[in-house]
Amino acid sequence: MPEGDTVWRTARSLDQALSGTQVRTDFRVPDLATLVLDESIITTLSRGKHLLTRFAGGLTLHTHLKMEGSWHLYRAGDSWRRPGHQARVLLHGSEWTAVGFSLGLVEVLPTAEEDRAVGHLGPDLLGPDWNAAEAVSRLSADPERPLVEALLDQTNLAGIGNVYAAELCFLAGRHPLSPVADTDVTRLVDRAYALLQANKDRAERSTTGDLRRDRRSWVYGRARRPCLRCGTTILTGTHGSQGRERVSYHCPHCQPDPATG
Repeated sequence: MPEGDTVWRTARSLDQALSGTQVRTDFRVPDLATLVLDESIITTLSRGKHLLTRFAGGLTLHTHLKMEGSWHLYRAGDSWRRPGHQARVLLHGSEWTAVGFSLGLVEVLPTAEEDRAVGHLGPDLLGPDWNAAEAVSRLSADPERPLVEALLDQTNLAGIGNVYAAELCFLAGRHPLSPVADTDVTRLVDRAYALLQANKDRAERSTTGDLRRDRRSWVYGRARRPCLRCGTTILTGTHGSQGRERVSYHCPHCQPDPATG
């Protein structure tokens, strides 16, 4: 699933290409198949992992990339980089066409009612109204909750996905399933903010500070490989409810399991 930094860059690209220009929509999802908007776009912005494209007529296109989604920009005559049957939304402008592929969510709602779509989200790590104290308060509200699950809960802070959750647990020296109470939450929130800010302009994400391909993450995606810090083999586990399980990564030496002491 794309992380908050990926969504932030997507919003910036769409905003730079289409804001202030007249576009004509082509929706390829059943609920919106008959809707056509032919008007200018005011802006596109991100809210956590959500994208909000505001039209001059008072409507907002709300999209979410979920696991497989992406937005691409094409000029006339360019070949698409993904199959046409995966296209869910096309925004045809005079210079650029934006194509949303495999979007997990597509809806149009009044701009005045955007809170209905994103009002539940916690402080946005890359938003202009970032509030660290509020994020700390929300994360700390359930001290016995497993740390990785609290980090992934978008109502606590918006923008953290599987990658950052795994990496933040490692940097805190805590097993993913350790309780929030065992962690310095203020320091954790500061690290989360610093990581997303550092990566928002990078084409290749790095949580280690090293941009070499095999050294960009401490534990995420490194199952059965040596920990970059101590050399111990990285392990995986699962968490979450049945049907919504997620894979977690950790170093058993740097992040001891609280259940085994």
